[in-house]
Amino acid sequence: MNKMGTITGFTFKNKVKTKSFMVTTIVLAILITIGLNVPYFITLFNGGSIGGGASGNHPVNIGLLTSGQPEVSEKLESFSSAQGDQAYRFIAGGDKDEAALKADTEAGLTDGYLKFEAVAGQEFPQPILYSSDEVSPQIIASIEAALQSVKLDVVVKDVLTAEQKELITTPVKLTQESLSAEEGAAGAESDNGMSPINYIVVYLLIILLFTSTMMTGNMIASEITAEKSSRIMEILITSVSPLSQMFGKIIGIFLVGILQIGIFGAVVAANMLLPHNVDVLGDFNMNLSDINTAVIVYGLIFYILGYFLYAVMFAAIGSMVSRTEELGQAVLPITMLSLVSFYIAIFSIATPNILLLKVASFIPFTSPTAILVRIGAGVAPTWEILTSLVILAVSILIFGWLAAKIYRTGVLMYGKRPTFKELFKAMKAYKI
Repeated sequence: MNKMGTITGFTFKNKVKTKSFMVTTIVLAILITIGLNVPYFITLFNGGSIGGGASGNHPVNIGLLTSGQPEVSEKLESFSSAQGDQAYRFIAGGDKDEAALKADTEAGLTDGYLKFEAVAGQEFPQPILYSSDEVSPQIIASIEAALQSVKLDVVVKDVLTAEQKELITTPVKLTQESLSAEEGAAGAESDNGMSPINYIVVYLLIILLFTSTMMTGNMIASEITAEKSSRIMEILITSVSPLSQMFGKIIGIFLVGILQIGIFGAVVAANMLLPHNVDVLGDFNMNLSDINTAVIVYGLIFYILGYFLYAVMFAAIGSMVSRTEELGQAVLPITMLSLVSFYIAIFSIATPNILLLKVASFIPFTSPTAILVRIGAGVAPTWEILTSLVILAVSILIFGWLAAKIYRTGVLMYGKRPTFKELFKAMKAYKI
C-alpha cells in the first residue's frame, strides 16, 4: 500500500509539473473565460445597449411626451407604476415639448422618450421610442406588453369590467403532464423537463466527462507504453508489484484530472458571478440558485466511477503496446465506446424519456452520461439511479480484475502485440 501511495504521489507531481499540463490548463481557462464573457464583449463592441445588463442595475428611465395623447400617457404611467419593481420606468414630461425631452436624453437625465403619433382611421396612436443607445430586446418586450394592456383599456373603454380586462391580458400558460405514472410530475417543468440553467449544466457536464476521461485515459496508456518501450518497466516490476503500479498510476492521474476540473470549476464560478454575467442570466430568466444540486452530486459520482472504468481499460491496452506509435490504433475501440456514450447523451438531451437513453442508463460504458441527462430532467427514479451505480461499480471490479491480469502479463511482453490466445494463456498462469 505504501508503494502504491509512492507511485500515486510521484505520478501526480510529475504530471502537474509538466509544461503540457500547465499550458493546456491555462489555455483552456482563458478560452472558458472568453466564452463566458462573449455576450458582454459583444455589447462593448456594439457600444452597449440600454437595459442589457452591461450598464448596471439601475432602471431605464423613459420620458413621456404627454402633449397630444395625455390619456394614453397617463394610463401607461399608471400601469407601469402598478407593476412594482421594473427594469424600466416612465417619467411624465408634464409641459415639456419634444425638444426638451430630447435635451434631457442627450444630457443623460433620461435614457430616451416615448412619443405617440396619431394614425388616421385608428383609435390607438403609433408609439415611437427615441433613445441615444439601442434598448435591449427585454425592455422593448416589456414596454410592448404595457402598451398592449393600455391599448385594450383605451379601445374597449367602459365596455368591459376591470376583472374582464385583467382576464384577457393574463397570459395563458401550458402545463405538460407525462402519461407515464412513474414520471408524471417529474417531467412537467418544461418542454424537456429541464430548466434552462440545468440544461446548460448537464450539457457542460457531459462534455466535461467525455473530454476529461479521454485526456486522462490517454495519459495513463501513454505513460505505461513509454515506460515499457524504454525498458524502465523491467526495473520497476522487480521492486513494485504490477497491481500497485497500475492502480498507483490510475489514482495519480485521476488526482491530476480532479485538480484540472477544480481549476475550471473555479474559473466558471468566478466568471458567472461577475455583475454583467449575472445580469445576462437574469435577462434569460436563469438564476444560479435554480441549479439542481442532485445533478452536480450525481455528476461527480458518475464521473469518478466512469473514470475508473475507462482508466483500467486504458491501462490494460497500454500494457500490451510496445511502441507509442501503435498506441493510437490500440486505444481506438475504447475511444469509440466513449464517443458512443457522448453522442447518445448529447443527441438525447432534449428527449430524456426515449427508450435508447433508458437502456443506455444501465450499460456501464454509457451510463455515466446517459443517466445524468435523465437526472437533470428529473425523470430518473431513485431506484434506477442506484441500480445504475451498482452496475457501474460491479463493472469496475470485474474490468479492474481483468485489467490487472492483462497488465501483469502485458508489460513484460515485447515485440508484436500478443494474440488473445497468448494473452489468455499468460493470464491463466497469474493469480491475483
